Amino acid sequence: MIETIESELIHDANEKNFSELVIGNSNLGPVLANFWSRTAGPCLRQYPVLDKLVHNYQGRLLLVNIDTEKELVISKKFSVVSVPTLKLFRFGEVVNTFHGYQIESELKKIIDKLVVRNSDSKIERAMHEYTAGNLDKAYQILSDAIIEDQINPRLPLTVCKLLKHQKRDIEAFNLLESLPTELKNDAEIQQLHIQLFFSSILASVDDIKVFHDEFKNNKDNLLMIKQMVAYFVVDKKYEQALLLIEKIIKLEFNYDNNFARSAMLHIFTLLGEDHNVIKKFRPLLLKYTH
Repeated sequence: MIETIESELIHDANEKNFSELVIGNSNLGPVLANFWSRTAGPCLRQYPVLDKLVHNYQGRLLLVNIDTEKELVISKKFSVVSVPTLKLFRFGEVVNTFHGYQIESELKKIIDKLVVRNSDSKIERAMHEYTAGNLDKAYQILSDAIIEDQINPRLPLTVCKLLKHQKRDIEAFNLLESLPTELKNDAEIQQLHIQLFFSSILASVDDIKVFHDEFKNNKDNLLMIKQMVAYFVVDKKYEQALLLIEKIIKLEFNYDNNFARSAMLHIFTLLGEDHNVIKKFRPLLLKYTH
């Protein structure tokens, strides 16, 4: 691999400037960190792909190279044990990691969702109309933008957030359900999809206080237990929700197309795999593997 030619789009990082180059710049746009070694053949083949990729984005993507033989502290911090390893940063966080040689098209699929796109300007216009009370016009702007740019996840995400703001959770959930798999896998869409999954279950509950009172006298009613699970998740009381899911499993293992399993998976995704609550309830999920 030839030495990096310093430019506005490609930089070398070390322990002193890594935070500014990668973490700081990721708040402005996506940053691709390339962990490499001059002794690894795949790294030599990977670099021309990255060079072409970053220039094709014309300033909307920054490439930062980290020599793992020199920058041991950074490599250890980000658990890099093989090269090439590519880590995509946005807003200070690693949003994707790629191990080994990557072809351009696979990288582009992920990066396209993060770079600023022309259609993003339509979001600002739609929000302006929505704030001014022109709801139909706001939705029309977003609908037209989606037709023109079907791979920008921020467009359907904005529509669903506006629907949720209007308490039209079921419509928002159904819209996310209809998206192609690639968009569904977007991290922010996935989070909203899960939130709407639970809030939609509560849509038929008119008065939460009345519902709580009724539940006290119907604690084995599966539909009401399901609704109470949703209530606890929306209220971020995840352990209470999981305890009720455990009760559903005891009462009727496969209730409502394995709702208990789906609900657990969704809660685990919201919490993150290292959360203590997950460690406590993971054996419950394993019951569905037997």
